[in-house]
This record gives sequence, structure tokens and C-alpha cells, in this order.
Amino acid sequence: MKKFCIIANREKDIDLSVTNQIIDVIKENNCSVVVAKQSDASDHFTDASTVPVDTECAIVIGGDGTIINAAHDLLYMDIPILGINLGTLGFLAEIELHSIKDAILDLIHEDYIVEERMMIETTHQQKNYFALNDVVVTRSGFSRIICVGIYVNNSWVQDYRGDGVIISTPTGSTGYNLSAGGPIVAPGSETIIITPICPHSYNARSIVVSSEDTVEIRIRESKKTQEEEAIATIDGDTALNLAANDIVVIKKSELKTKLIRFERQSFFDLIRTKFRDVD
Repeated sequence: MKKFCIIANREKDIDLSVTNQIIDVIKENNCSVVVAKQSDASDHFTDASTVPVDTECAIVIGGDGTIINAAHDLLYMDIPILGINLGTLGFLAEIELHSIKDAILDLIHEDYIVEERMMIETTHQQKNYFALNDVVVTRSGFSRIICVGIYVNNSWVQDYRGDGVIISTPTGSTGYNLSAGGPIVAPGSETIIITPICPHSYNARSIVVSSEDTVEIRIRESKKTQEEEAIATIDGDTALNLAANDIVVIKKSELKTKLIRFERQSFFDLIRTKFRDVD
């Protein structure tokens, strides 16, 4: 690799010391680097127009949220992402601060692998949205609980009554899905995870289906009278207001997020390390 772009979370790399450190290493090795500008639009983190089309790697400085934002902003550019962790757990970020120089040198010397992560596509009212982590449907307004019907390939599975439901990719399984009691799924798996949030039933459990399946969430009508029953949040950002009888369709996307990985630790090594740090 010879051409890089840096996407920095200015709230985490406040004085740009990490950004400048990376720039120095890249330029010392006669490679080119551009620092992308932040977007003025509320629905984007990065101004993708400032990312050169011939960029070979986007180096993203921040936490998992910054990486997810970058994945959305670069969705159609097919640029692999290397995450530098300035956040907390950092399941998506590959590199910690002490390993930055070695990582950049490995990139330059082509000593890395590209891992493709499955994304899901959400359709609501003929509009499509994409998620790397998850789609979360939760109660809205004064609803104390909501009821959502879960269908897989048009077959009714179960109704969940509670605070909502999470539809997660394997990548997102270590996020909100895990906090809600869902399973950890290896990121290379081609699956979709359905996990209820605080269900009002003991028999409501997570369900794992194939990535070839189509999942539908149907918003049931509650006893309370209100226009909006629920909200669907795409990767913790885009929010869709849902009314009774609305249907949200979720399936595997043809688009993928590419993450740069080094063969220094397995996914399960990462899980053990991160959980030990939390404990």
C-alpha cells in the first residue's frame, strides 16, 4: 500500500497527536496520505468527497462508533479500513496506540489480510438503509411496552412484548445484542441474530437464522392511542419512526465492509482480552 487517508475523531484525538504520528510514519516511507475533512451534514461523519478515489486504505482513529461511521460514509468506495483504538472496548479497532508504527509498516509492506464483514439491508416504506452492526426497534413516546411480530421468510416465528428487538450482524453481536443477553457470534459467520430487549416472557430467547433468510418486524398495535408506536435505529444513528402495522424488512446486503486485520490474535483472543479489561 502506498496511498492512505486518515479519518480522525477530533473529540478523541483532540490535538491530532495520533494523526500526526501516523502522517510522519507514512511520509518517512515515501507514501502519500490525506486527512479527510469532517462533514457538515448531520447524517455523515466524514466528507467522502475529500477522500481520494485511489485511496488504498482508510486509517480510522477513534472507537468502534467512529469506525462504523466511516464504514457508512465510505460505503460505495470499497476502501479497506484500519481502526486505531482510542475508545473503550474497541472490537472493530485492530490497533492500540503502542502498535501504530508497526501496523503502518506492515501495511506498506503488504503484510496484512482484508476481512470482509457482512452488512444487513433494511427496507421501510420503499427506502433502503444499511447497517454493519444492528437494527434496533424500540418503544416510542409514551408506550410502556411494544409488541413486535417476528417473521422469517414470511413464516411467523413469535411475538415479542417488551422494550423492543435487536436484529444484529455477527459484527454487531458483541454490541447491544450482547448487553441484551444475545449470543456472541464469530464475525466471519453468515448469520442474522434476533434478540428481544427486556421481554415480558420467560420463553423469549435469541434466535439465529441464516444470512440467506429474510426477517420481517411487524409493529403490532398497542392499547394506548398514539401515532408512533416504535423507532427503528440503524447502527445507532439513522432513526425511523414506526406506526402500528408498519413492516421493517431486513436481509443480508450485497455490500460489505472491509477491515484490515493482522494475524496477531484470533477473534477469541480478542474476546478474552476485552472482557478481562472490563473485569
